[in-house]
Amino acid sequence: MAKASVASPPLNDPKLYTNRELSLLDFQRRVFAEACDESNPLLERVKFLSILSSNLDEFFMVRFAGLRQQVESGVTELSIDGRTPAAVTEAIRIDVTALVSEAYEFWEKTLCPELRKVGIHISHYEDVTKKQRAYLDEYFHKTVFPVLTPLAFDPGRPFPYISNLSLNLAVKVRDERGDHFARLKVPDALPQFVQVPVEKGSCFVWLEDVIHANLSSLFPGLDIVASYPFHITRDAEFAVQEIESDDLLETIEEAVWQRRFSEVVRLQVNRTMPEDILEILTSNLEPDPRDIYRVDGPLDLSRLKAIAALDYPELHDKLAVPYTPPAFAEDDLFAAVRKEDILLHHPFDSFQPVVEFFRRAAKDPDVLAMKITLYRTGQNSPIVAALLDGAVEHAKQVAVLVELKARFDEESNIEWAKALEREGVHVIYGLVGLKVHSKIGLIVRREGDTMRRYVHMATGNYNAQTARFYTDLGMFTADEQIGADATDLFNYLTGYSRKTEFRKLLVAPLNLRKRLEQMIQREIARHRAHGDGHLIFKMNALEDQPMIEALYRASQAGVKIDLLVRGLCCLRPGLPGISETITVTSIVGRFLEHSRIYYFYNGGSEEVYLGSADLMPRNLSRRVEVVFPVENPKLIRRLRDEILKTYMADNVKARRLDSDGKYTLIRPKSDEPAVDSQAVFLAARSR
Repeated sequence: MAKASVASPPLNDPKLYTNRELSLLDFQRRVFAEACDESNPLLERVKFLSILSSNLDEFFMVRFAGLRQQVESGVTELSIDGRTPAAVTEAIRIDVTALVSEAYEFWEKTLCPELRKVGIHISHYEDVTKKQRAYLDEYFHKTVFPVLTPLAFDPGRPFPYISNLSLNLAVKVRDERGDHFARLKVPDALPQFVQVPVEKGSCFVWLEDVIHANLSSLFPGLDIVASYPFHITRDAEFAVQEIESDDLLETIEEAVWQRRFSEVVRLQVNRTMPEDILEILTSNLEPDPRDIYRVDGPLDLSRLKAIAALDYPELHDKLAVPYTPPAFAEDDLFAAVRKEDILLHHPFDSFQPVVEFFRRAAKDPDVLAMKITLYRTGQNSPIVAALLDGAVEHAKQVAVLVELKARFDEESNIEWAKALEREGVHVIYGLVGLKVHSKIGLIVRREGDTMRRYVHMATGNYNAQTARFYTDLGMFTADEQIGADATDLFNYLTGYSRKTEFRKLLVAPLNLRKRLEQMIQREIARHRAHGDGHLIFKMNALEDQPMIEALYRASQAGVKIDLLVRGLCCLRPGLPGISETITVTSIVGRFLEHSRIYYFYNGGSEEVYLGSADLMPRNLSRRVEVVFPVENPKLIRRLRDEILKTYMADNVKARRLDSDGKYTLIRPKSDEPAVDSQAVFLAARSR
């Protein structure tokens, strides 16, 4: 008798999904794994440990804080995997406790001894020689002491304000009247490691150790009983009530200010802190007792970035010299773009051509207008400098959309917006209810009797600093239809427009979701007819349930699906009858994988799109994103054969996700060469 087939669960069944926050913590484990990887140069491993600490700070400020808000508001709506906010917060606490414990043990027992072997000593004040302590004391009195401000806490003086992510000392002092409490902030404006002179190698002492050893200078006439470090994380997940606001700039400024006083979502203390000191902190800072983390070692390991930056070339990755395509050596850059579309793969290709594109446009007498969207620009932005030059010195029409709601860049973007406005640039602050996350620049140039539009579009920000460390893709084009789309897009951003369709661009929240779903459905139909369906999607995160369901349907139809997802992934690959044809690979390497590529085989008539959008609800429905087609056959081949195939062949830095949500490091088979995708890209562009 034939065996009855088992019906597949509905595609919205929570069992088919992984929790977003827990998947994001899995990504932090992959970052930590790079710190543990002995094939990485030693100071690069220190860098990854610093990144882990910084990432966890942001995780608590945003993701965990958002869940806490839901719990406190009584929200019981289930997550994509069927958990309540309260259940997710408890799972996070368990995972974070284990991860942080492993990280501190690794720092103390592995990285510190390995640093000592190469002559880099991270010491405590009491462990250095008498002569070195004298040097540290002198440094304290000359450099540190003038900056410090001890703040007492007693009936006449309230508990002091503790700023987010600040490192502090809880100090207990004693006089004839009894014990007293004071708070002392470890100044983040000073180096967090004090270098002491040694005959050979390098020796550093944590700044808080130097301060602790000299507390008597700050509290003369009192006995120093003890001091204990503590570090707080505040809720940074604020919602801007734009609809009720007449002035978005003023509203964002106020929200950023209020964020300074938001509730504490994590308190980190040293394991040796006694209960009476902890009680003073908890009664005034009011963290949830479950969100107090005791650690064995120095607090805030993100400060290790200073050690990771030490000038020991042999302990770092080899210097990467980016490649500049020959087209950008030409005097007439616009002619090069008119000739053919130009694709750049950063940081392997230099970001300087992007800067030069806007610089030349600013000075070109035939350029009449420059328009751009700015999300994260960084400090001393050469792109902003070019825009200012064009507006002020060369009388161009310059329009800039500065997204004020770019998290943690709000203050920087506010300053850029004000600076641009002062010089007469048309500045738009964003749209009500939407973040503008697109990366697009438009140059309008008079050429004879015609007006030609040149467009630069990218997967990454117009940020010359992060372009050295993030992998991103950018394309220059003079395509008339894309130029017309870019004009329509900027009119949508700066004026009033009900346009929902574009000629070639996919724009969220207008048509991106619909077009992606249509192209996935087209691949399903093609596979059913010819058996050759193939999708390759590369992104930072995969969370959107309707898009995951579309991918599950494609897999059920037999379409081969290769997903390259750096960070969180809520899809579960390899589930029988659901996702058997789907593979999910995560690559964490020297550079932060940031590019988004959407490849559709389409029966050999391949279509490839690049852009700023991940497959997340916020990107598809709550942000303005631009995803653009690559149509030049030569560039399609490069993306398919040189970039995507190399990523999929990676067996050094790649990890494969299984159906249970576990990532396994891929290793080359005995007859396979080792392939580190980022190293391959570096080697190819250095020839």
